[in-house]
Parts: sequence; structure tokens; C-alpha cells
Amino acid sequence: MPDWSTANIPSQAGRIAVITGATSGIGYETALALTEAGARVIITSRNGMKGAEVVANIRKAHPNADISFEPIDLASLLSITAGAERISQSVPRIDLLINNAGVMAIPTPFVTANKFEMQFGVNHLGHFALTMHLLPKVLSSSSARVVTLSSLAHRSGRIHFDDLQWEKRYSSWGAYCQSKLTNLMFSMELERLARANNWPLISNAAHPGFARTGLQTTGPSMGRTGGPSAIERLTKVLGPFLSQSAAAGALPTLYAATSPHAVGGTLYGPDGFHEMTGSPRQAKIARRARDRKNWLRLWDVSARLTGTAIPRPLAT
Repeated sequence: MPDWSTANIPSQAGRIAVITGATSGIGYETALALTEAGARVIITSRNGMKGAEVVANIRKAHPNADISFEPIDLASLLSITAGAERISQSVPRIDLLINNAGVMAIPTPFVTANKFEMQFGVNHLGHFALTMHLLPKVLSSSSARVVTLSSLAHRSGRIHFDDLQWEKRYSSWGAYCQSKLTNLMFSMELERLARANNWPLISNAAHPGFARTGLQTTGPSMGRTGGPSAIERLTKVLGPFLSQSAAAGALPTLYAATSPHAVGGTLYGPDGFHEMTGSPRQAKIARRARDRKNWLRLWDVSARLTGTAIPRPLAT
């Protein structure tokens, strides 16, 4: 897929997209590109002020843009349920669901409104719950796609089923890597279910490589009173040499969401040095992410923790 860019995105006219965490970074660039391609785009975030600003900015640049904002806090199951209900009432179907939002490397333990460790709770459980609530609308599309954002960090991840909330011994980076591994495994299990049940759905995943976004500063700054974190310092030193823009980092997501050649059960990422920069291509998936027994175990525990499941009559 050499030199694949937003110019290669097929027309998205008539398609309806929902994107989480789309007020900055990868999510914003994804929303902008899909809007430019003609899609109706619903962006979500917990920050209503930023959401309104993004909608205004995109409409200013593209007066005919069909874009709106829906407040959803992925750290609150109550907010997820309410937001999903509002979206479901406002659209006949969802053609693209892009699970993009995330937090990274929070230095000290934070928990969600439902007492989940913040990174596992937002990055994985929040998106699991949102997808389950929106699945009937997704399957109302004749050719839906669900794209879930993972990371190169999934390769360092291990799922601690005996301590998913990191209550015994917290590791900021370990918790992040676990959340990105679970993102990928969720995507692959959803694809397995889609094929087993003949759903008109492709579920795949993407990672942005080393993209310059607020992710490297927002999470590491939570609860900090001192200077910049190690990740922030590393980003400052290596960024100019090994990173790419948020717009470039969004290309694997856009490829996974729109390319007629993208397939389910696959991870897409940049094709450059160590998959940190470059054009979209099929990326390497760590061996532990392919453990189907753990896909099922993760799915079951996620459904229990969030109180959600595949909605009836879709349940199998």
C-alpha cells in the first residue's frame, strides 16, 4: 500500500460514522478526513466545549460538512449508556464505529466512575460497552466496520486476569500496554463473532505508530506536581527523528475504515522503521494477542464488569 493517503479514500457519501475521542489528535484527523470524503460524522468526547469548537472549525473549513457532537465520557458507564441511546435515536444505522479515544501511562492509580483502573476502564471497557450498546445500529448497515485503536505497546502487554484493575501493584506503562492488548483482542473476537454469525460487519484494528498527539502528555501529567515525565522527555528528544504528525498517524485508521482492501481480524499500522512512521500496511500482531481462549475470557469478564452483552436477538 505504498503512499496511501486521504486522496485514496473512496467516497463516503451516505455513510454514517461515530468516532470516540475526536476532539484532538488521531480522532480529529480521522473525523476531518471522513467529513471531507462525504460521510456524516458524529464525534464524541467528554469535553463539550472542545466538541463544539471542533464542529465549528470543521464547518468553517467545509461549510457543507455533516458533523455533530455527542458528549460521552468513557470513564462512566452511565454516560456511555445515555450517549449511545441518544446516538441510536438519531441515526438509522452506523456504518463506521471508530473506537479511538484513549489515555496513556497515568503515573499514579486513577479510577473511573465505576472503580475501574482508568486505562483499562477507558481504553477497553468503555469501548466494549459502547460497542455493545451501538451494535444493533451497526448491524443495521449492510457493510459496517468497527475499527479499534491499538498500539505498538500491545506487544509488551500482558493481561493480568487475577488483577485487571492493578490493585496489587500498579505500573503505569504495564496498565497501558495491557489496555492496548485488550483493544486488539476485543477487535479480533468481534471479527470472529461476525464471521460465525454471518454479520455484515468487518472488525479490525489500527495503530498510529509514533504520532505526535496529546496522548504523550495528557496521561503522564495526570496527578503530577513535578516536571515532565520520562515519556514526555523521551518524546521531546526522539520525536523530531522518529515520529510523524497526527494526520499521518490517522492513515492506518482511515485505511482500516475505508479501503476496499482492508480485511477483518487484522491490525494496520505504518510501514516504516519499526512501524513508527510511514504509509498504512498490515502490521505485526504479537503472539499472545492471538490466544483465542483469552479472547473469550476477556469478552466474558468485560461483559460482566460493564453489565453489557451482545443485545438480543443478536446474542448467540
